[in-house]
Amino acid sequence: MRAVGIVGRSGSGKTTLIERLLPLLRADGLRVSTVKRTHHPVDLDPPGKDSRRHREAGAEEVLLVGERRWALLRETPDAPPPLSALLCRLAPVDLVLVEGFGDAAGPRLELVRAALADQPGKRPLFHDDPAIAAVAADAPVPGWQGTLLGLNDPRSICAWIASVAVLPSRPPHGRP
Repeated sequence: MRAVGIVGRSGSGKTTLIERLLPLLRADGLRVSTVKRTHHPVDLDPPGKDSRRHREAGAEEVLLVGERRWALLRETPDAPPPLSALLCRLAPVDLVLVEGFGDAAGPRLELVRAALADQPGKRPLFHDDPAIAAVAADAPVPGWQGTLLGLNDPRSICAWIASVAVLPSRPPHGRP
């Protein structure tokens, strides 16, 4: 499965960019999924609900199924699984956009906002991570020597994604 990481400091606009990229990639006929890494607790089944009761009683996985969506809940008491294991759980698609997982393998695009870059603890990741393949920024980025994309130009970012992800070729207008 082709995966491209979107990384950056908190507040850099990762989610907003993905929201802008998805319609463009879909308009190109691509089937796209996303993986979002969060450092906050995730709780899709509130206390008292049947699925929560199943988990609390010892189920390793609970498949919660509704009319228009389903969710698989898995307990991971030790640590979250690696990205590679999570990608294997997804249905086949043309591309997966991965938000977060800064230490995961594969091409990664770092978002750098000038307003954040000078703040304590907001130094761009590429300074310590040679695996960053490109940077999308809203201003020149001191110290970055590689591919620099406009943060507010989602079409150029889609073109970069297509170049590094080696996406399947599609006929015009995304028709098979």
